[in-house]
Amino acid sequence: MATVDYFERKLDIKRRLTIPTELRSKFASGVVITRGFGQYLHMYPQETWDSMVEPKLQGDILDESIADLNVQFRRGKTSNVLDSKQGRITLEQHQLDYAGIDKDVVAISVGSYWRLMAPGE
Repeated sequence: MATVDYFERKLDIKRRLTIPTELRSKFASGVVITRGFGQYLHMYPQETWDSMVEPKLQGDILDESIADLNVQFRRGKTSNVLDSKQGRITLEQHQLDYAGIDKDVVAISVGSYWRLMAPGE
């Protein structure tokens, strides 16, 4: 089976993004959506968030760079589960506004997580 590392989708009227069938098992533990470093979103499997991101957000309580990372990744963060019927997640309007996503979404694998952005970005 080929590896899926890029896909494009249209959001439905309820702001739902359909995850390709080949990727659904990676998101079986749930999906975390956060703001990215730029005007795009990050989409993490819950397991990746818990084991790789969350530990990086812990640190010295007085470390300003750790505080900045927490603000960046926790502001607007949502956790979802794929709907069992069609493998969809709902993106919040504030997330779409942040990333400049209207209806079309481009998703690109960047290792252990995905970048969600508007086409042409």
